[in-house]
Amino acid sequence: MPAKVDPDKCTGCGTCVPACPVECITMEDDKAVVDADSCIDCGACVSECPVEAITQE
Repeated sequence: MPAKVDPDKCTGCGTCVPACPVECITMEDDKAVVDADSCIDCGACVSECPVEAITQE
């Protein structure tokens, strides 16, 4: 399953963006957005998020 960002928890810090090896995370309106089609389900962003706004189901 691709990673999902909870916009209510995301603080817009951008820590997850460089953590993604396939560059599928972008910042839109100061929130992280994951391109589900490009996500390789590696979980790198999940462990990098300091506020636990990203989950992988």
